[in-house]
Amino acid sequence: MKQWVVKLWRGWIVPLIAAVLVVGSFRTAVADWNDVPSVSMKPTILEGERIVVNKLAYDLKFPFTRLRLARFSEPRRGDIAILFSPADGKRLVKRVVAVPGDVIAMRDERLILNGQAVSYAAADEAAGWRRTLEPGQLLAVERLGDRTHPIAITPSERAIRSFGPVKVPDGFVFVMGDNRDRSHDSRYFGLVPIDAITGRAFAVAVSLDPHRSFLPRWERFFRALS
Repeated sequence: MKQWVVKLWRGWIVPLIAAVLVVGSFRTAVADWNDVPSVSMKPTILEGERIVVNKLAYDLKFPFTRLRLARFSEPRRGDIAILFSPADGKRLVKRVVAVPGDVIAMRDERLILNGQAVSYAAADEAAGWRRTLEPGQLLAVERLGDRTHPIAITPSERAIRSFGPVKVPDGFVFVMGDNRDRSHDSRYFGLVPIDAITGRAFAVAVSLDPHRSFLPRWERFFRALS
């Protein structure tokens, strides 16, 4: 009996524990994936997608903890950040729209950054974003500095369309969803501590449509995020 236990321990349990530790350490400190169940980042990210997250985008944390070992960079405007909500601790996917030192405001859906209205343009039909919209939604391309991304606006939805100005202090960022009127973000729960950001999303790995029995959206597999 004792010999059988030793064989089981050495042959199965120890390798299994080692594999769990290696995979877990990689996912918590290097790279991970997130399943997206909500519509708050449409049309950039659709519900039912699994996104790939760079955990080393901003810092290096000790595996399985939030203990920072090194800081590499700070979040930039336009980054798609993975973060823990200041309201309830839930993990969220949002876009960074203002960083420390910025003064952010919104007037009738239009962002105003450091006293200047953010630039908007018509969406390129070739990008395929319009196919993701719901009836009555509008589409535009928003430019934050040298980076652009699509946003969806739902005029019929009750939402905060004007706020601020708000100055972002050191150690915090202001985040919003690309589906502007259907996103619970910094307009509601306030500024997000940079320490609550766990990584930056950079690609869609898998896309399954929950409204069509989770059929694959093949055209969105391995799609880079911007």
